[in-house]
Amino acid sequence: MKEIILIKNGELVLKGLNRSTFESMLMKTIRRRLHDLGKVSIRSAQSTIYIEPVDEEFDFEEACERVRKIFGIAAFSRCAALNKDMKEILSVTPSYVSSALSNAKTFKVIAKRSDKAFPFTSPEIAREVGGAILSKMPHLKVDVNSPDITVLVEIRDYAAYVHAGQIQGAGGLPVGTGGKATILISGGIDSPVAAYRMAKRGLILNAVHFASPPYTGPLAEKKVKTLLSKVAVYSGDIRLGIVPFTQIQEAIAENCKEEYFTLIMRRMMMRIAERIAMDTGSKALITGESLGQVASQTLPALAVTDVVTKEIPVLRPLIGMDKEEIITISRKIDAFETSILPYEDCCTVFTPKHPRTRPTLEECAKAEEVFDFEPLIEKAINETVYSRITKDGEA
Repeated sequence: MKEIILIKNGELVLKGLNRSTFESMLMKTIRRRLHDLGKVSIRSAQSTIYIEPVDEEFDFEEACERVRKIFGIAAFSRCAALNKDMKEILSVTPSYVSSALSNAKTFKVIAKRSDKAFPFTSPEIAREVGGAILSKMPHLKVDVNSPDITVLVEIRDYAAYVHAGQIQGAGGLPVGTGGKATILISGGIDSPVAAYRMAKRGLILNAVHFASPPYTGPLAEKKVKTLLSKVAVYSGDIRLGIVPFTQIQEAIAENCKEEYFTLIMRRMMMRIAERIAMDTGSKALITGESLGQVASQTLPALAVTDVVTKEIPVLRPLIGMDKEEIITISRKIDAFETSILPYEDCCTVFTPKHPRTRPTLEECAKAEEVFDFEPLIEKAINETVYSRITKDGEA
């Protein structure tokens, strides 16, 4: 008996004439994610992607775990691929699905016959397979309305495929179909979740992190790289730029009114991130801001920071989410425990006691124009250090 993985494309079926492009990108991602597990054949037919091991060395268990985390896959099934022979189907199916049915009380069989040359109709297949299962597992009962487990038998072009239900995939769109964007990554809970959510919409991710030594240390940078590696499990590799931000923050503290410290700092970050993003081919910035969560995330505060990005849009996937919703996703992607490690990031340096929550553009611009920040911005961009983050850490 041969075992394969059948993949359902989900949202890709809505893409009309562009569907083949999206499917091709998804298959390319699957090949890249599975390449080190052994030889495998990947093909597409009848709105389904087939992953078929070519040799016995292929790590099937690990393949299923990786497939579960690939964006663009709505669901997948671990299947027995059988000859289109009714005797073989009736012989193999009960033993193949026995583990899935061992703790169930009820089941039903659904048969789908896309190959109309097969000499049994779908109802006949379902009835015969159901009988074979009951003969081996008499503790079960058939429930066609709300069974504990549904066994599917699909008679397709090359084989008959048997599986006991689907495994939920990561959903979304294949990474790369939406272009490229740059995430402003801190060491907190929000920005890794924002990165994950935008990768789920098909974006290739770059990242920038602002470091302020000696106020922030190497452990803070290590934390950020660990967080990005959690995202990279889903998104693929991420190019990270570490921006030296100390001199800019010190200049803000020495020259600007305290109540505007955070706003001016955010404006500097957005200016720098936009230039780096454009230099690396990104078409948007991504932030982890949620409306009203902190003083710099009120509508007026967001307005005065957005205005400095003139060439590309700013995406805020968490803008309408509350903290519990964000934490739920952070836990899902295994980032939460790292995010709450107590290492300082530059956003907590020189925090004003009473930050301005309802600033106007004119006020903020006036508070900022007391010092010429442009030479420091250029210096920070030129001294940015780049690395590549994979699911296993820094490459």
